[in-house]
Amino acid sequence: MADLKDMAEQLVNLTVKEVNELADILKEEYGIEPAAAAVAVAGGGGADGGGAAEEKTEFDVVLTSAGQAKLKVVKEVKNILGIGLKDAKDLVDGAPSTIKEALPKDEAEKLKAALEDTGASVELK
Repeated sequence: MADLKDMAEQLVNLTVKEVNELADILKEEYGIEPAAAAVAVAGGGGADGGGAAEEKTEFDVVLTSAGQAKLKVVKEVKNILGIGLKDAKDLVDGAPSTIKEALPKDEAEKLKAALEDTGASVELK
């Protein structure tokens, strides 16, 4: 029984990125569609009284809107990601779009500020 408790503790402590990777492995290697289980595991970490919000160390930078100066935003996204102009335009046109994932808080805030300086609306998740 101790092994199952250890496994349960490991599952509860997985990051969202790790849960997604686990879901991919279960689907590809075992043919299991773990969508509901992945949500339950990802949500399970917050049951300790809100400690999960304090422990968050990785943030996703999500472009929610290009605003009025769309061309400036496209150029900034192109420079940030090092991608072609068409790819950057597609990302901006497809807002809300995740620009970068799993960044440290300070780096995510710098990226958010750079995009907001061009007139974009950005969220950190």
